[in-house]
Amino acid sequence: MFRALLDPVAGNLGLSALVACIPLATFFIMLLGVKAKAHLSALVALVVAVVVAIVGFRMPADLALVSATQGAAFGAFPIVFIICMAVWFYEVTVVSGRSEDLRRFFDQVGGGDIRIQAMMIAFCFGGLLEALAGFGAPIAVTATMILALGVKPKRAALAVLLANTAPVAYGAVATPITTAGSMVAGGDATLAAQTAAHVAAIVGYQAPLFACVVPLLLVFILDGKRGVKDCWIPALVVGFSFAITQWWCSNHFAYELTDVIASLVGLAALVVFMRLWKPRGVDAVRERFGLEPVSDSARSDLDGKRTFMALVPYLIVVVVFGVCKLGIPDILSQTDIKIAWPFISGGSLLSAAGKDPGTTFNLNLLSTPGTMLLVAGLITALVYTFNTEGGRYKMTMSDAVKAIGSTFYRMRFSALTIVLVLSLAYVMNFSGQTITIGDFLSGSGPAFPVISPLLGWVGTAVTGSDTSANALFAGLQYSAALGNPTLANVTPDLFLAANTMGGVVGKMISPQSLAIAAVATQAREADIMKEVLPWSVAFLVATCALVGLQSTVLSFVLP
Repeated sequence: MFRALLDPVAGNLGLSALVACIPLATFFIMLLGVKAKAHLSALVALVVAVVVAIVGFRMPADLALVSATQGAAFGAFPIVFIICMAVWFYEVTVVSGRSEDLRRFFDQVGGGDIRIQAMMIAFCFGGLLEALAGFGAPIAVTATMILALGVKPKRAALAVLLANTAPVAYGAVATPITTAGSMVAGGDATLAAQTAAHVAAIVGYQAPLFACVVPLLLVFILDGKRGVKDCWIPALVVGFSFAITQWWCSNHFAYELTDVIASLVGLAALVVFMRLWKPRGVDAVRERFGLEPVSDSARSDLDGKRTFMALVPYLIVVVVFGVCKLGIPDILSQTDIKIAWPFISGGSLLSAAGKDPGTTFNLNLLSTPGTMLLVAGLITALVYTFNTEGGRYKMTMSDAVKAIGSTFYRMRFSALTIVLVLSLAYVMNFSGQTITIGDFLSGSGPAFPVISPLLGWVGTAVTGSDTSANALFAGLQYSAALGNPTLANVTPDLFLAANTMGGVVGKMISPQSLAIAAVATQAREADIMKEVLPWSVAFLVATCALVGLQSTVLSFVLP
């Protein structure tokens, strides 16, 4: 039997915490200093974490290695499965040819105003892609579309990276938040779900504040003060409609669908508003961008049916998730299979508190969002198969099924990175490394709430994934909050939300995001980084201040 210790290195908590940081430092040095690939960096860090667990934290080697296998299993299912199914779901619309109609729809509604179209594409449609796929897909797709509008490469890259901040917390059907809940629930599926739901609700009091202003900032980036003067009203319409819906869904509906519904509502609000309001300075802004005056003839071929069929996949996913999450969740969860992980369950492995740290693996084949996305994708493919409109569109069920395999293959290195990062997190958690760091940080007293988002910011900036940052730091945040006497009346879930929100504003400067934006726009990564870093730092300062206030004078507003 192994029981984790808080101060195994020379009986000193500070020294033990310093040793526990070695795996994380290794990961960051490999990724940023050595500039190794993310999966290789994660692998080296995992090896170091196992060595630290064995040598520094006195964990038997066999238990350390088995702990890594449980982390790998959780990373593969449900995390990787969810992400791959989300990417595949969007791929169905690409294979069918309907994604091009969606682009034409944006052009038609925007009345030729590049700034309005950019709001729809980068903010609304990008938010929808982030909700379903995440992991760079929204940046790659929307950057290409924004570039096609006539926006200069560097400005297009900055626009999509900034627009991508608002939906990241609930990205990939809220995988970052689901991961955070699982990392602190000790293998209890019910507790994990409850924690994730509470964290999602708290984030619903943070993320919408950024969503309100992002469209306005987007217009400023594209066209400066003139753009803000011309388009501040539609920018606030789409920003506030997105934000209000994001708050409502995260607190009163299925949090996994928060960004899906918020994006659709924001888009619908803008479509309705544009029926009542005509954009100003359209020809002038097109002239500034070196474009010809707007011509309606190029957009006259898109009728109501084609518009509806372009939007139908996202309506289907809302219905499927609504039924599964609100209608039959208990029926689906009854099919979950609880697996006591071999060799480490049954009392062989205990936390510093003398409890099971979570050695039961929950195989939720039907209740996972990944399966719901699979069902929604197959229904979408079926609808498209029987609506080819005289051969204009080509779609078969065989095409959809083949796309599943190609999606998994294309995502193989991202998937490997996630699996290795989760393995690293589990070794650090089960050996006691995470709680040792957390116990040390809890000594920061009232300053901890302000520091908390910084961890998520660094984690996501380095890994490119809010999910990975939560896997690394959720346990640390939770234990630090519990051990801090000045936070006795503050829910530790606030700091899981803080870690998530720190990741939200850190994603825009991650090497992965910068590389994707650079490839899509052909701008230099260094130039993009120079432009986007001040925005990320400003957002981080605002997040730290917000969490600090929510832990004290604004604690009464939290759910």
